[in-house]
Amino acid sequence: MNLIGSNNWVIMQNRLDRVPAKHFIQASEPVWQRIQAQISLPQGMLKSLRHGVAVSSFVAEVAERYPEGLVAAWLEPISANETRKAFLNHIEGVESENEMKAAVRRFRHAHMAASALLEWQGQRSLAESLAFYSELADTLIIESLHWLEQRFYQRLGRPLDTDGELQHLYVLGMGKLGGRELNFSSDIDLIFYYPEQGETQGGQRSVENSVFFTRLAQALIAVLDENTFDGQAFRVDMRLRPFGQSGPLVTSLAALEHYYQEQGRDWERYAMVKARLLNRLGDQQPDAFQELIRPFVYRRYIDFGAIEALRKMKLLITQETRRQGAQGNIKLAAGGIREVEFIAQAHQLIRGGREKSLQTRSIYRAYEAMVNLDIFQESVAKRLLQSYELLREVEHRLQQLADEQTQKLPHDESAQEQLAYLMGEENFAQLEQRIVQAMDFIHNEFKQVVGEGSESDEEEQSLQVLWQDMLEDDAALEIIAAEGEQDVDGIWRLIKQFRTEARKRSSGPRGRAALARLMPLLFRQMIAQPQSMMILERVLTVIRAIMSRTAYIELLAENPGARVQLCRLCAASPWVSQQLALHPILLDELIDPQHLYQLPELTDYSSVLNEFLVRTPEDDLESQMDALRQAKQVLQLKIAAADITGGLELMKVSDHLSYLAQAVTAEVVHQAWRQMAQRHGTPPGRSIQDTGFGVLAYGKLGGLELGYGSDLDLVFVTHAQYEGYTDGAKPIEVQQFYLRLAQRILHLFTTRTVAGVLYEVDLRLRPSGQAGLLVTQLDSFIRYLRDDAWTWELQALVRARPIYGTDALQADLQDIRCAILSRSREVNRLREDILAMRKKMRAHLSSGGTHFDIKQDPGGIADIEFIAQYLVLNYAHDYPQLTEYSDNIRILTCAEQCHLIDPVEAQDLINAYQIFRCESHALALQGQDALSQHDLTAERDAVRRVWSRLLSENASAT
Repeated sequence: MNLIGSNNWVIMQNRLDRVPAKHFIQASEPVWQRIQAQISLPQGMLKSLRHGVAVSSFVAEVAERYPEGLVAAWLEPISANETRKAFLNHIEGVESENEMKAAVRRFRHAHMAASALLEWQGQRSLAESLAFYSELADTLIIESLHWLEQRFYQRLGRPLDTDGELQHLYVLGMGKLGGRELNFSSDIDLIFYYPEQGETQGGQRSVENSVFFTRLAQALIAVLDENTFDGQAFRVDMRLRPFGQSGPLVTSLAALEHYYQEQGRDWERYAMVKARLLNRLGDQQPDAFQELIRPFVYRRYIDFGAIEALRKMKLLITQETRRQGAQGNIKLAAGGIREVEFIAQAHQLIRGGREKSLQTRSIYRAYEAMVNLDIFQESVAKRLLQSYELLREVEHRLQQLADEQTQKLPHDESAQEQLAYLMGEENFAQLEQRIVQAMDFIHNEFKQVVGEGSESDEEEQSLQVLWQDMLEDDAALEIIAAEGEQDVDGIWRLIKQFRTEARKRSSGPRGRAALARLMPLLFRQMIAQPQSMMILERVLTVIRAIMSRTAYIELLAENPGARVQLCRLCAASPWVSQQLALHPILLDELIDPQHLYQLPELTDYSSVLNEFLVRTPEDDLESQMDALRQAKQVLQLKIAAADITGGLELMKVSDHLSYLAQAVTAEVVHQAWRQMAQRHGTPPGRSIQDTGFGVLAYGKLGGLELGYGSDLDLVFVTHAQYEGYTDGAKPIEVQQFYLRLAQRILHLFTTRTVAGVLYEVDLRLRPSGQAGLLVTQLDSFIRYLRDDAWTWELQALVRARPIYGTDALQADLQDIRCAILSRSREVNRLREDILAMRKKMRAHLSSGGTHFDIKQDPGGIADIEFIAQYLVLNYAHDYPQLTEYSDNIRILTCAEQCHLIDPVEAQDLINAYQIFRCESHALALQGQDALSQHDLTAERDAVRRVWSRLLSENASAT
């Protein structure tokens, strides 16, 4: 059975015998007069040329500019097999690259115009012409390359391999060129590679082979593609090379192999079906590239996944034709040339690994094989190819009108008449009817292959094309704009940049497929949303972090709720997006939104932590550290989720973060204790139930105002006696035990593991600061606070509270705190010390800018904290209830109840404090400094009034 050379691919009647429309003759008369004056041809050929000039501006231009070349090519037409010899004769004596460019263009133009005339005269079939154009392109590419090589050898030397053998640049022809079916005005799709790395030798200077071949390839592209006085020979498209436009122009064979094994995309499998090495290899020399690429293109198993890849490619094409206007596009529109090719290629990729007959570049051989394999009925295959041939001929004639790469039927009446004339039709309407019938048949067959769903889902999945490598910028911008997006350029820039990064990150076929499913879904989630650019940037930060972790990509691709939560959380806070990027395990929490927003009771954090840690062996230190960090991160994310969605007010957020840190601290102490006890035993009378060790929290943790990224200000104390030794295999002194215990605690808190840091810890508030011991005995702690503490240390004590130790020890620490704070103080000295400290803080920490520093500027949070501390330190001697709490709001409430400030002042301070905290918290979630741009003048003035009454230099000493 033979499907080759069906109805349309036959010798045509001499269409130039027919006279073109009168107005074509009249319009072309001036140029014809110029041509006739410089050309000599037999009368019959002169008549044919006259008609050709009337309908083709390309033929007219060539006849006028290169009359001798056209006449020679027409009078003595060369076949495909004679092209190389003719071209070598043509360039004999060419010395410079500019001369070479001119010679290439003139040879191409003359022989293409002559071939068009031969076709129109009925002397060359369309099939013969396509083979001729393909061989012409092969010749111009390879012989230009050989010509350039000799010049490059003189300048840069000869590129050698490790055995000292000369290497060459290899050129792969793709698409129509690879299949030897090049159109009249096709672009040529090329890929360059060379055998091995190495260096050149024998030239004026030595360079690496990669440099040599890159420069050689650039020179070759210029010879073919550069627009000179003589126009272009071929438009060269390099986008099919590895990594597309962002990839190197030339790669080694080893790099190609690695790319197609690790990075190759499904659409590249389709492209590689027609890949052909253009270099002429010797009879004994194997085509290394074909051996390399065959397993990538043709899988050993029946590969039905090729259909899904086809759907995505078709979707890209559909979007592009919609953008350009699909009407009349005989290549890309529904039922166009590309669909006939896709049908064949899909079956080649599905079964080609098992059925060798399908491993062909020829569309005819592919359909013949499919008929033989009972994939298609012979009658269906024949009609498909007949329809295909009609469209290819129309495409061919369209391009012969002006040597332009077009597949769109003309709207202009004049162009329609010209096309109908070249197609042998009486009028354009008859031609159009034939085209519509052919395309309808093709499209119905195409739908049988790809399935009906691909079209019905196109609107819904339109953003999928943004993930396709071959998408043009203009098309992408239009697609994004159609979604209602405002910052079209910014969104496309982010997507394009990320897409390039993703190509260079190896995640295997499964990971690439999952990412290809996920990204369009995320684009849909974000595009056209308020602040879409910001959200997309943050979400992409997360995806970058998990790009090579396929399980997480699949989690998001398969779980719509998780995608919604990811976008919502990233929109609300860059801090959250950074946490998700740093700790991808948190993505597991997005699966069940209901679970995500369920927070423990404040007193339950210890038991929740224990649930996280119970499956981790106690003797596996590294796993324990990671598990504790992951538990803290998960719980922080839950708190943040409740915070962001408005389910938790700020004070409750701080409570949850503070109690979480408190529970983590207890667990860290216990882990450190177990490790110390395992090595050294325990001090006399001590156990993990009664360690004799206590922790005082200062600052934000002490005041129950902890933020997401806050440090922990801690002081370690013990009421253990230091006499004696521990009872283990390696006993040490009790004092040394507690010192090492504190060091171990610091290590567990601050060491960076794969799961990050648990908390940063600041111990500078311990007695004597950085010069003091890490652990202080209770008696020494009391003496220091009573006799040596500075006023600022007593201010810090106001915001301190015990967070770890036995109930008795914590009660002792609270009693000590209350007793120290309740001591009588000389008010003027107290006020001076507080003012001096506040002045020093402002000098070092205040922003001094145009925006209000919520923390440090006058009337801000620090002033309110200093007011609360002043009230405690000055009045707790008479009102000990002031020492009961460590948080500012309850201190201020208590001060009002003690009539130390009036109700208006108390409410003003509390309102201002809450507003400032909310503003500072919101800025922190957005990753910004605490510099408010809102007008908070009224709140600041209220704070300053109270400050002035209580703490100004003229304030009353009562």
